[in-house]
Amino acid sequence: MSSEPGSAQDSGQLVEDPQSGQQSLEDRKLAADKQTLAAGKSEKTPSRWAIDVRPLRVPAYRRLWIGNGVSMYGMQFTAVAVPVEMYSLTRDSFWVGLLGLATLVPLVIFGIWGGAVADLVDRRKLLLISTTLLWLTTLGLLLQAVFRVGSPVLLLALVAVQSAAFGISSPARQAIITRLVPTPLVPAALTLGFTTSQAAGVAGPLTAGLIFSAWAPATGLPLAYGVDAVLFTVSLWATYRLPSLAPLVEDATEGDAAPAARRSGLRTIADGFHYLATTPLLLLSFAIDLIAMVLAMPRSLFPEVAEERFGGGAAIGLLYSAIAIGSVLGGLTSGWIGRIQRQGLALVVAVVGWGISIALAGLAHQLWLVVGLLALAGAADLVSSVFRQSMLQVYVPDRMRGRLQGVNITVVAGGPRLGDLRAGLMASSLGVGFAWVGGGLAVVVLAPLLALAFPALLRYRAPATPAD
Repeated sequence: MSSEPGSAQDSGQLVEDPQSGQQSLEDRKLAADKQTLAAGKSEKTPSRWAIDVRPLRVPAYRRLWIGNGVSMYGMQFTAVAVPVEMYSLTRDSFWVGLLGLATLVPLVIFGIWGGAVADLVDRRKLLLISTTLLWLTTLGLLLQAVFRVGSPVLLLALVAVQSAAFGISSPARQAIITRLVPTPLVPAALTLGFTTSQAAGVAGPLTAGLIFSAWAPATGLPLAYGVDAVLFTVSLWATYRLPSLAPLVEDATEGDAAPAARRSGLRTIADGFHYLATTPLLLLSFAIDLIAMVLAMPRSLFPEVAEERFGGGAAIGLLYSAIAIGSVLGGLTSGWIGRIQRQGLALVVAVVGWGISIALAGLAHQLWLVVGLLALAGAADLVSSVFRQSMLQVYVPDRMRGRLQGVNITVVAGGPRLGDLRAGLMASSLGVGFAWVGGGLAVVVLAPLLALAFPALLRYRAPATPAD
């Protein structure tokens, strides 16, 4: 289990500055800010409904939040441009679905490996290397669009490399949250991050939709990839400004295994899977998310639906941003999330709500209604995401957090990609309507069955934390 609030782990260990080798002013300020927040000395009590912004008082977290938000806005241009380019090259949703497979395989491999490495090295340095690789792959997408290479295979290869870099960076990026803010504010910090990324998921696809409605792909694709490449530099800046985040030295007398820094390779990964295998709560939280994403993620169907059902144009941007719109609205009214104690039950309810909303959206034939129902699904997804990540952040000790975040990222990011492949295959053989609606209904049935068959998730309650 994680340490109690106020311990060395929770309040932030003072580490050496990566440039000077001395304890930096930023490290001291980070520890002081965390201790102040953990003691409940915030300026005011958060609203019952409004989003809790207290984690932004920690400068290191605030910079990370800004960098992630700006870069996520840029990444949404690429998220729309890649399937648009693939469909324009092949005119086949099956090839669009293959993008999910090209993303999934490297994400699984490098997500798990990246999580293991994140427990062994300074997480700041790992983030710098992997974030730079992400930026370079975006430049590759830009160049192939500028020179009009027109190769679906090259597009799949670049997406695969980008996925590998994402798999390396994401576990470290998530694992550092509890090193930056105190445990009571972890749900608030996670909600801020999810809400901002989803806000980017609204603005980015909408802007990308305007680009593709105004210009043909020959012009729109380089423009979309170029915006992503420029904005991603903000993430590089935010990562560079992080304090050193070397592994914590744990006290062997507490019964823990040897410090992570002494382990390497497959043994480190095996330790993470052993921990996961003996933790039913985490296994169930991963399983229910896979059910939701693999069976009911309709993204690979959006290009075909936008063109054939709604006449193309800006409809593609609305479809790709609809889920994020709901997540943003859910996040802005999320003050209640931190007060929920029965987080496991709330997670199951949110997943069922996701499935119902997706199924109804697949049945709708008016663009405004499809967007509204997808937005409702997005609000349910934000709630489930916050509860799943809160369980992982609080339940897992720091020495294992990178490895478990590696598994988590393969589930969270890999599940939707596998869902893209599933939807593309089903749409090619059984039609778009069956692929969309049938998946949502399957979630509505299977998620409660899983929870009833393995009640550890339903029994889970958030650990007691100090009052605000």
